[in-house]
Amino acid sequence: MTTKQCRAILIALISSLAFASCGQVDDPCKTKSRVVADDKYCDKYWECDNGQSVQYDCPNGLVFAGKHRGVTDGCDYPWRSNYCEYPKVQINPPIGTEHCDWLYGIFGHETSCTRYWTCWNGTATEQLCIGGLLYNENAHSCDWPENVDGCQKHPLCNEDPNGNVPLGKSCNRYWQCQGGYPRLQRCPAMLVFDRRSLRCVVPPTEECDVPTTTPPPIEEEPQPRHPPHISKRPNQQEYQENQARLKQRN
Repeated sequence: MTTKQCRAILIALISSLAFASCGQVDDPCKTKSRVVADDKYCDKYWECDNGQSVQYDCPNGLVFAGKHRGVTDGCDYPWRSNYCEYPKVQINPPIGTEHCDWLYGIFGHETSCTRYWTCWNGTATEQLCIGGLLYNENAHSCDWPENVDGCQKHPLCNEDPNGNVPLGKSCNRYWQCQGGYPRLQRCPAMLVFDRRSLRCVVPPTEECDVPTTTPPPIEEEPQPRHPPHISKRPNQQEYQENQARLKQRN
């Protein structure tokens, strides 16, 4: 018997013993899908490989979701899988990178209520909630502001997470807080930002006068560098006088 054959038999024997220790797990080789969930750990599953039951791990942060399901082949986010319910747990520890608690997952932003991170194999991509929605860390998705509690993550918006804040001494620009995150705004033309009412008003105010508008300069039509040469053709009378002078000379 060759060394390669011995290794194959040894791997099959170890897999069989490991599978036999999990008495509640169905044999994947006897199922139609050829894939079954582990009975203890939701981030592991068993698959039939060349007639043998082999245990596999989902990518870090994902759990088993079923064959051809999830964000990867058979694995999905824990909150979307029906195979990760108590008493099952994730046995593999998290592997964190910048902005990512796990290599795969969706995580809240550190300073913003309107943004969040999607992590794929440890690479974080910043996402934005639109339409006045805020990120709900419990639902892992954008949600209505009334469903998101305590969202005041930026110092400028501590007093009012959805109010306006003056921008230095500027008369027409200001900060608009949206869910605790400030956005730079500008007052409409001929209006100024009032620091008392915290809105754009008709000037003057105590800090700002009426904006001055300078009319644009009138553009003059370009003149040619050299005047065009105009050839003048003599009329009939001038032609006859010229002919008479030539006859007198001759």
